[in-house]
Amino acid sequence: MPAAYEQYLVPVVFRPFAEDLTARAAALRPGRVLELAAGTGVLTSSLLAAAPWAEVTATDLNEAMVAFGSDRAPDAVWRQADAQRLPFPDGGFDLVVCQFGVMFFPDRIEAFTEVHRVLAPGGRFLFNTWGPLGTHSFEVALQAGLERAFPADPPRFFATVPHGYSDPSVVAADLAAAGFTVEDEQELTLQGQAASTADLAIGYLTGTPVRMAVEERGGGPAVKATVVEEMTARLGPGPVTAPMTAYVFRAAA
Repeated sequence: MPAAYEQYLVPVVFRPFAEDLTARAAALRPGRVLELAAGTGVLTSSLLAAAPWAEVTATDLNEAMVAFGSDRAPDAVWRQADAQRLPFPDGGFDLVVCQFGVMFFPDRIEAFTEVHRVLAPGGRFLFNTWGPLGTHSFEVALQAGLERAFPADPPRFFATVPHGYSDPSVVAADLAAAGFTVEDEQELTLQGQAASTADLAIGYLTGTPVRMAVEERGGGPAVKATVVEEMTARLGPGPVTAPMTAYVFRAAA
């Protein structure tokens, strides 16, 4: 999964937002940075390049992602870590960053409370979270393909998890419950550019948890063909450009 995620999804879906988050992070001039849910290291690499003065510690719950990311961004310190039980002392960081990871935390208030604990007084928590599924054109097309392939029981992963934390008022309330003050909240729409709709479909079907959902339903090559056909009908064969919307939060401890 990490290799497919890195090859097919990172350049199209995640790098544009990593560049935005990096610029926001570097403007804060942090000395000690903790990254949560670092994945394969797209944000990590960008942070290291833009803020060479900073000490960056990158973490992920998934050991395979940590192994992949540590090869991709070796200048960071990499640790396997659960965001709800961070293995770091109180007040050890000036900035905690997280790109599209907070949606996966089982208890977000508990995770945010841990983030607050490891931040120095006045430290910042900077992160993004996807908007509703309907605001992400690539994934609208993907979901349509999955519904066509599995009309009785389509995988709902994208609607319920990546796009399941898309109410900014809920996010702000969770931050407040963890002791944060929201300093800035922005809706941000960026364009993703894919060379091939087929490659994008492969990325989603093999580089995300949808892979397991498809396998559980007995999916095979026919599923891939159906999803590619539906996505191509909606987006074109490629190159294709489509909008993706997220919310960006900056909160102070």
